[in-house]
Amino acid sequence: MVNQNMKRIVVKVGTSTLTYDTGKINLRRINDIARVLSDLRNSGYEVILVSSGAIGVAMGKLGYTKKPTDTKVKQSLAAVGQCELMTLYDKMFSEYHNTVAQILLTRSDIDVTKRRQHTKDTFETLLEMGIIPIVNENDTVSVEEIEIGDNDSLSAIVAKVVNADLLVLFSDIDGLYDSDPRKNPYASLISRVENINTVEKNAGGAGSNIGTGGMVTKIEAAKIANSAGISMIITNGERIDTLYDLIEGKKVGTLFKAY
Repeated sequence: MVNQNMKRIVVKVGTSTLTYDTGKINLRRINDIARVLSDLRNSGYEVILVSSGAIGVAMGKLGYTKKPTDTKVKQSLAAVGQCELMTLYDKMFSEYHNTVAQILLTRSDIDVTKRRQHTKDTFETLLEMGIIPIVNENDTVSVEEIEIGDNDSLSAIVAKVVNADLLVLFSDIDGLYDSDPRKNPYASLISRVENINTVEKNAGGAGSNIGTGGMVTKIEAAKIANSAGISMIITNGERIDTLYDLIEGKKVGTLFKAY
C-alpha cells in the first residue's frame, strides 16, 4: 500500500503502451492517459507524465518496421515523432480541459547544478499553474556523452528532482515476476519488493521490437527512486485506470517501497 497522503505523482508510459504491435499509435490508450491524469489533476493531485514513444511513433508514421541503429536516423525520427506525440497529447488533454507543457531533457540538465535548479523551478512553476508537464529525453540532440539512456531512469530522476511522492511505471506486463511470464506460465507476480538486490536476477530485456526498456531498467529506476525516499510501482499499461486503485490504497502491480 502506498502513502495515502501523497500529492505529487510521476507517471511513466513506454512505447509499448502507446503503440500497437503494428507500430501504429494506440489512440485509445493515449486518450485513457489524458482522461485519467486530467481527472487526477482536477481532484487535486500534481501529475507529471514521462512519455517515451517519439521514435516509435515516427516509425509507424514513416513506415519503419525495425528500429534503425544509425544515430542520425534515430535523432531525425525523434524529431518527427516528438512533434506528432505532443500534438496528440495537446489535443486529448485539451478535450478534458487541461493544459500540457513539453519538457525535453538531457543529462547536463540534471548533472549541472545551476541547470538542475532551473529545471526544478520550471517544473514547480508549471505545477503551480495547474499545468501537466510531459517529459521526454531530448533524443534529437542527445549523444552518448549527454544522454540519460532510457526513460525508466529518466522518470526516476524527474521524480527525485521534483520530490515526488510516488513514481508509477506502466509496462507491458503486470509487474515483476519470479520468472519470465512469457516463458513460464506458472510465474508468480511479486507484489512487494523489500530488497531490490534479491530480485535483480528476475529482470529481463525489452518486451517489444520498438521500445528500449525492460525490467532491468525498471529495477535501476527503483534504485534511484527508493534512494530518494520515493516508492515506485510497476503495473500494466493496458489498464491506465489502475491509477485510481493506487490512490485508493489497493494493491496494484509490484511495489518497490521506500523507507
